[in-house]
Amino acid sequence: MNTREIKNRISSIEQTYKITNAMYLIASTKLRKAKSDLDKTKPYFNALKKGIKRIFRINSDIENRYFYPMHSEKPQAKGSACLVITADKGLAGAYNQNVIKATLKLLNEEKDVKLYVVGEYGRHFFTEHHYKIESDFDYTANNPSMHRAREISRKLLDIYDKKEVGKLFIIYTDLKSGMKGEAISNRVLPFHRATFQDLDDKEKVLTNIEYYPDIKTILNNIMPSYITGYIYSALVDSFCCEQEARMTAMSQANDNAKAIISDLKLMYNHVRQSQITQEITEVCGGAKAKLNKEGF
Repeated sequence: MNTREIKNRISSIEQTYKITNAMYLIASTKLRKAKSDLDKTKPYFNALKKGIKRIFRINSDIENRYFYPMHSEKPQAKGSACLVITADKGLAGAYNQNVIKATLKLLNEEKDVKLYVVGEYGRHFFTEHHYKIESDFDYTANNPSMHRAREISRKLLDIYDKKEVGKLFIIYTDLKSGMKGEAISNRVLPFHRATFQDLDDKEKVLTNIEYYPDIKTILNNIMPSYITGYIYSALVDSFCCEQEARMTAMSQANDNAKAIISDLKLMYNHVRQSQITQEITEVCGGAKAKLNKEGF
């Protein structure tokens, strides 16, 4: 490899480094914004959960279509729906592959599963591998919003309320502490009563609350909002994990680019030094030959 080729190679890697560094900065900005939006909505949905807990304290044996019956673990209808949240593109390490692995595991365990996929990467994968997905469910994974979560929740609750499916799963990447994501599979519907009966000892038990018009009606209105919040949280957590994974991938790419450029510059100096040494040798050899020819 001559000096021109090495210089072209260095220039090419420097251009790639500029791109990966820009992607790192963009992912960092998107991550901060998404976390800020999620933090703004958490108090409302935490209050909803506390309200549901209070209802079960007053009447623990209340029946509701969003919960398993009191003495049964069987859903009201056969079949399942699965909301899968992937990214729209790759370049994010193993982020998409982990979600797909969790989905394939669920498909092996459950029968008659309807797939609702968020993100172009997941839709492309399942289509290419001949899995049937709901084609009219075309949502992007970028910039999750409460409006989008409401639309998704409305579609999923519609098929659940019509008893077309008996269970609803969500597979997404949960944002763990330390900004490390983990692909998880959760059954959202029907809920176990224990989910809302795990009381906090520090929280005061209020039993003198009046509900209007009645507890059943209020619970039927609260649960869809709570599920919407759960879906919105899953969308944002997945989006944050995607950006974190992309930041990690781009950071590693930047480090690799720097290392390659350093090695190429060292190679360039060696090749250039060899060329200079060869030129000096040729000049000295030519001068010596000329002197010998002239009889010196």
